[in-house]
Amino acid sequence: MASASTSSTSYFPPYQDSSPILPDPPHSPWRSRTHLFRRRPLHFRQVAFIVASITFTFSLFAFYHYRDSSYQYDLDGVSPPAVDSESLSYRPTFDNVHAHRPPAHHVPPALANTVAAAEPEPSPQPEPVPHDALSPAAPPPLALEPIVFSLIMFYENSAAEGAILIKSLILYSSHPLEFHIICDQSAQEYLERRIALIKHPQHDVLIRFYRIPFDRMEARIQREGAISTDHSAGVPGLMKLFIHEILPPSVKRAIFVDTDAFFISDPAQLWARFAALQPGTAISMPYHPDQSEPEWHDANKICSCIMLLDLQHLRDLRLMDSSYYRADPEAARVPPLGPSAFEAMFGKPIPADAEAGTVKYDGVKLGDQGYWWAIVKHRPDLFEHLSFDWEVSSCLMDMYLKGLGEDDADEAHEAWDQVHTHATPEQGRAVLPKMVHFNCLDGVDRYYDWSGWSDPENGLAQRWLPAVRYHVGYKWLWLNTPASNASLTMETLFDVKFADEIFAEERASAAPAVDENDDI
Repeated sequence: MASASTSSTSYFPPYQDSSPILPDPPHSPWRSRTHLFRRRPLHFRQVAFIVASITFTFSLFAFYHYRDSSYQYDLDGVSPPAVDSESLSYRPTFDNVHAHRPPAHHVPPALANTVAAAEPEPSPQPEPVPHDALSPAAPPPLALEPIVFSLIMFYENSAAEGAILIKSLILYSSHPLEFHIICDQSAQEYLERRIALIKHPQHDVLIRFYRIPFDRMEARIQREGAISTDHSAGVPGLMKLFIHEILPPSVKRAIFVDTDAFFISDPAQLWARFAALQPGTAISMPYHPDQSEPEWHDANKICSCIMLLDLQHLRDLRLMDSSYYRADPEAARVPPLGPSAFEAMFGKPIPADAEAGTVKYDGVKLGDQGYWWAIVKHRPDLFEHLSFDWEVSSCLMDMYLKGLGEDDADEAHEAWDQVHTHATPEQGRAVLPKMVHFNCLDGVDRYYDWSGWSDPENGLAQRWLPAVRYHVGYKWLWLNTPASNASLTMETLFDVKFADEIFAEERASAAPAVDENDDI
């Protein structure tokens, strides 16, 4: 049988496939071609090309060398000034972090003089004329007017809601702020723990606490003579009628806001409304002529949840009566505004407690709002409507169906989609929310604990829950602006007296002293 012969094949050519340890490996084809070129004689054209290339290269090198050496002197033969070492080591300072580095910064020190020589000497420029030589010096910027708020917070639950309101105002305000807070000890302590976290506010902030004992508030109501309340806000809620008496005369105007609300815009826009009011206006609040409830004497036509108050005008009008005024012959000549307005709406006071001899107005509903409605109804010349933008309320108004979402909605769509604006001053205009008010959420002491927020089918939660979560959870610490020079000041006034008390004390001190030895 013939034996089978085997042969091995490889993908690589033999000279690559051969072993490197063989004594005589096959010749490479490239190496063979090199030998062929080496044996060929050079033709004339090849020699000429090589000589021309070498000549051109040396000529180009000589040209650039001559050009660089000529920069050592300018055309007039004057040496250029040396480059200042400071300009080569320039670094932008922290005061000018975006300053551009000069071109010399990128030049190695050894070539600095060469680059400087290449730059033509700049022509002399005229000295700039000082600005004050052309026009008078510009006046310093005017200090921003502080925005003044008056708030009422009694008990910790009220302060917990009010803290979110204050936080939102500091967050969005472009002006300094003043807060005059009528409160008790528990509310003050709750607020202080949070406000103290602000070390560097964006603008100056003044927090002034007015500590009024409960019995002193009750005594002031009794001195008025006939006002009372069955509203859940109780006696502290009636203090909204006495803000002009509690705050000192130096506070001329103030914005009042209920605690269960917060801002979503700059309050400076609201403060600017004071300048647009008519000279005789003392009160501005939202007006809803489309609302009616005879049992409440239609007090739901307004909302005292937010008010612009001309405190000085209210003082001049003597808004609320007092037994101290009635006992003084001179003061009695100036009739107070309140009693005449209250009697016009509610009638003469009726007995409240026969044994105590107290009286009250009958049928007053909605607490202080019932009295404010009587005042503006009796004296419409003192009142102006405040835009619904500043009272987007969950109670009765259902927020006008406003809410987050559809960020590209235009004004026509917003006006068409809203409710409770027909036959009101806002008819035909889109309500643009700037303050939101979560009232009438029954069953909880703090509106953000309302069970409806966890209901995915609830319309109010669908539209406003993200805003509530954001403003409740925004940290007080984040209100700091480290680069700001503004300050935050907290003050406390104890044993605060009402204006009628101060009036009585001043009258008593001005009365001539009676000499007991004088014969009668």
